[in-house]
Amino acid sequence: MNVENAVSFKDSVSQLRQRVDRHLEQYLAQAATAPQLYDAMHYSTFNGGKRLRPVLVYASCEALGGDLAAADPAAAAVECIHAYSLIHDDLPAMDDDDLRRGKPTCHIAFDEPTAILAGDALQALAFEILASPSSVVAAEQQLQMLQSLAFAAGDKGMVAGQSIDICAVQAETDLQGLERMHGLKTGALIRASVRMGALAANADAATLEKLDLYASAIGLAFQVQDDILDIESDTETLGKPQGSDLEADKATYPALLGLEMAKQKAEELHQQALAALDGMHQAKLLRQLADYVVQRNH
Repeated sequence: MNVENAVSFKDSVSQLRQRVDRHLEQYLAQAATAPQLYDAMHYSTFNGGKRLRPVLVYASCEALGGDLAAADPAAAAVECIHAYSLIHDDLPAMDDDDLRRGKPTCHIAFDEPTAILAGDALQALAFEILASPSSVVAAEQQLQMLQSLAFAAGDKGMVAGQSIDICAVQAETDLQGLERMHGLKTGALIRASVRMGALAANADAATLEKLDLYASAIGLAFQVQDDILDIESDTETLGKPQGSDLEADKATYPALLGLEMAKQKAEELHQQALAALDGMHQAKLLRQLADYVVQRNH
């Protein structure tokens, strides 16, 4: 990505982050029934996240000439699901992490019961947001979005991937198993993000299929790059302990393929994602996001 494109990309993403943040603030304010619960929900939702999934919702909608207002609920909802998943991933019973994006994790900043409840509340809020009456999203679109997010977040998607990850160690996992796990744990929510943005723009079945190929490729590339950064980056840049996957003997792409082959794998997935967008002339931001996924340093 050249300097001019990088600046354009940064500006576009910044505007979309601000857009979803405004909506998240509004939705969270409506959820402020119990003060400590609200504080934990807000803390975990506004702790420096990249907002990749909401940006993908908007970018997909934009690529098809849709109205971004129709994508707002999906963008906020998917970030609520992502925030909840990170709260629960960090818990002592799961990954037992003290840092998330350079800040104390929710159960450290508050306490373990509050963290569990904050995650539960954010999950429920996501579906409340998607199901709320809308003047810009048709009921049929809402139902399709709800189905997409529920499928991606539950036992057929993210939660299934997390369950497999808990049991996975390097000695017992092959490449096919690793790709399946991350296709569920990380990829399912990324695919749902792209799909919901396309649904907001009334995409047809053929377009949804192309965008699913794109999303599958960048979802897997995202995890490959994460595994590479766990080796090559540092704790300050990552915002979490560097080398934690290696220390925990987790199955990773560098562990199975070697570092150089893992980098080659990320680039192959990058090219697959770009190829899936052939003929989509308004998909500049989706292309730039594919570049970002494999070029990021944290």
